[in-house]
Amino acid sequence: MRSRSLATVAALALLAGSVTLARAQQAPAGQAAAADEPVVLDTVTVTATKTSEKLIDTLGGVSQITQAEIDRAQPASVSDLLKTVPGVATQVSSNDPMQSINIRGLQDFGRVNVLVDGARQDYQITGHNAQGSFYLEPEFINNIDIVRGPISNLYGSGAIGGVASFTTRGIDSILTPDQNWGVEQKVGVSSNGLGAFTSTSAGMRFGTVADIYGQFIYRGAGDYRDGNNDRVTYTGKNNFGGLLKFNYHPGDGQTVSLSAMSQKFDFDNNNTSRGNSRWRNDVVTSTFTAGYKFESPDNPLINFNAKVYYSETENEKTIIVPGTYASLGVQPGDKLSDKVGTFGFDIYNTSRFSTGSFDHALTYGVDAAFDRVETRDGAGGFVTAFTPSGTRRLLGAYVQDEVRYGDWLRVVGGLRYDHYQLEGGKYESDGSHLSPKITIGVTPIKGMELYGTYAEGYRSPSISETLMDGIHPIPSFPIKPNPNLRPEVGHTFEIGVNTKYDNVFRDGDTFRAKLNGFVNNVDDYIDIVAGAPYVPGFPGIPPFLCNVPNPNPQICFPTQQYQNIAKARLMGVELEAAYDWGGGFVSVAGSHTNGKNRVTDQPLNSVAPNKISGTVGLRFLDDRLTIGSRVTLVGATSRKVTEPSGGYGLVDVFASYRYSDNVSASLAVDNIFDRRYKAFLNSDYSTGLAAKFALTVKLAGK
Repeated sequence: MRSRSLATVAALALLAGSVTLARAQQAPAGQAAAADEPVVLDTVTVTATKTSEKLIDTLGGVSQITQAEIDRAQPASVSDLLKTVPGVATQVSSNDPMQSINIRGLQDFGRVNVLVDGARQDYQITGHNAQGSFYLEPEFINNIDIVRGPISNLYGSGAIGGVASFTTRGIDSILTPDQNWGVEQKVGVSSNGLGAFTSTSAGMRFGTVADIYGQFIYRGAGDYRDGNNDRVTYTGKNNFGGLLKFNYHPGDGQTVSLSAMSQKFDFDNNNTSRGNSRWRNDVVTSTFTAGYKFESPDNPLINFNAKVYYSETENEKTIIVPGTYASLGVQPGDKLSDKVGTFGFDIYNTSRFSTGSFDHALTYGVDAAFDRVETRDGAGGFVTAFTPSGTRRLLGAYVQDEVRYGDWLRVVGGLRYDHYQLEGGKYESDGSHLSPKITIGVTPIKGMELYGTYAEGYRSPSISETLMDGIHPIPSFPIKPNPNLRPEVGHTFEIGVNTKYDNVFRDGDTFRAKLNGFVNNVDDYIDIVAGAPYVPGFPGIPPFLCNVPNPNPQICFPTQQYQNIAKARLMGVELEAAYDWGGGFVSVAGSHTNGKNRVTDQPLNSVAPNKISGTVGLRFLDDRLTIGSRVTLVGATSRKVTEPSGGYGLVDVFASYRYSDNVSASLAVDNIFDRRYKAFLNSDYSTGLAAKFALTVKLAGK
């Protein structure tokens, strides 16, 4: 099933390319218009409220990574794109291409709702890495929307930290509105083990009735070296995948959309513990969506959207070198696998109307997600113990009214109802909650809008947190299930100001800024807790040695269990600002976050350190050449599970050149001073100096 789905998507993507190429050979070449590059805060998002609005007008902490920024960065991973977003950190493992997103100190087990084309990515494997991750090739990404905090509770249950919404490329990524066919070939090479990639895209419009887009990618990478020129072993990987999208327009305002994406990641690693065992990993991840949209041209009460999706990630692991697992009977060739599949839907409508002087955009809908976890283990039994099989059902209904009075007052009020049910083995649990939201925005002077928000978010316990039941391998200690876990509820207060001015210092320039502060009080926060009884961690240790007061922590280990720790508080400030004068641009982004357990008054280990970044770019040759640099400063912190994280500064440079509408190239050099650093929560030192070059050639016409 895994290989067939991947092969099908790849074959269809290549078929779309061959059909379009055949058409291209019969038609004259066309000229594409130069791509506009607006100030990022002027781009449009629908993630925060499900209604289109510019980022600068969104009443909350929302950021977007655009296609232009992606092309400049030449990312080798998703984390390369998010490292400058305020309030956002990523936890990655150098020996696994998975990504995990941390927003405002919250991550793991769905606290950040990750969406790819609207489909939830609920994959989670328990180990020494992040407890919730996803796999996504950056060349598939068209743009990324980040919503910080639970203000976007329209986007499904669990997002007490926020939402990360990835939109993949499509027909508009390679064709301008007046073009009907096109093919695009992009190739990239990098130094320092980051390897090379190739991306082939093709698209065709069939008048105004339908369009089809296909893309196929391959990326290969080897071991990299850190800033001390030390090789970081087992960090190589291979990935190939396909993306296919089809849109059909049966009538005015109507769109039927289908998409399919599948990726295959192959890599060797030392498992999540980075110990002396070695495994071969075969990861296949697929996402399928079907949607219908009807925006009535005659009736403002109808703006209907419906989407059904299925996402699945499966990792089949084969032992190569047993290492410490050999004492447990594990032999080379033994296999284990974990698979998480999510079926879901989201159906809603927005009605626009007026009552007197008040204009309304009323959005109401229902959504659901059904998670199924399946694990098989022929190599020690630890995957089935720590990532147990089970099912979880998330059901929700919501309503939101955006009210506008004149050009100085906006009020957004919403209510979401969540219900969950979880089953596995002999345990089950359920619960429900109503989450309100209210935002008030006031414009006291033109160009400046002040807002205040109260919003709640609700996260049900995950299957692993509830059902985990087994013995940790060497050292040995039990981890117990807890079917009595209560869901987490986040209570967020946020205030902010959005600022936008044009023609500040010269005609045509723009200044945009978003500044906000927040406090998020999380009730019944779930964390793993160690406690009695203590047990021998190694064979041959007499049990009585662990029953004495203050047993030796080198030989006796406590039982562990996920528990509600009553209350946690996270608070901080975030800033994004940009100035563009046509001949160049300057932007700055920064964040400061604190978090603590309000019962013990101890800091939360998941809160990332302070950071600030600044980017300067200059445009030349009628805007065909852009050169620039980015500086990122990250503070030191003692809030780390394994060891403190030192502060560091990074300098990157970039350049892009558009030779013509159909030929462009870009160069990026990351960490030009070859700084040796270890990013927060990561287990290995990050990549040292790395140069990346990409060339894009397109053929398109009418």
